[in-house]
Amino acid sequence: MAEDLQIATGTKEDQYRLLSKQIEALISGEKDTVANLANIAAALKEQFNFWWVGFYLVKNEELVLGPFQGPVACTRIGYGKGVCGSAWKTGETLIVPDVDAFPGHIACSSLSKSEIVVPLFHEGHCIGVLDVDSEHPDHFDNVDKKYLEAICRLIAF
Repeated sequence: MAEDLQIATGTKEDQYRLLSKQIEALISGEKDTVANLANIAAALKEQFNFWWVGFYLVKNEELVLGPFQGPVACTRIGYGKGVCGSAWKTGETLIVPDVDAFPGHIACSSLSKSEIVVPLFHEGHCIGVLDVDSEHPDHFDNVDKKYLEAICRLIAF
């Protein structure tokens, strides 16, 4: 597929439906994980104009910053620490409507107000997370959860 992205309009679900198909086509046939993660982060950022979109990958018992779009970010996050480390520990998607109310939140940017973190799995093990931040409170919902989890299942490691 050409590296072009058609920006969708309509409901959030309509936008995710089109974007998911485009992401699937974009990464189809590409075996390099870093390239795929980079394009997924860019596509999500471009479509939804999220404050920050990126991946943290498990390396040596901590999450290490991977491909992302947005301002500079925290480089390493411990197991069970902050929203990302908590999603890694529980293996479940976390939606945080107000990051300031999340116990132990790691503030990489004070402009981030809400967050969703989706674990990435390979052979039953959490090997990283997709982290998406918004500068707006209560920005994420079950529509985001449904489609971001589906996008994460497309990633081949």
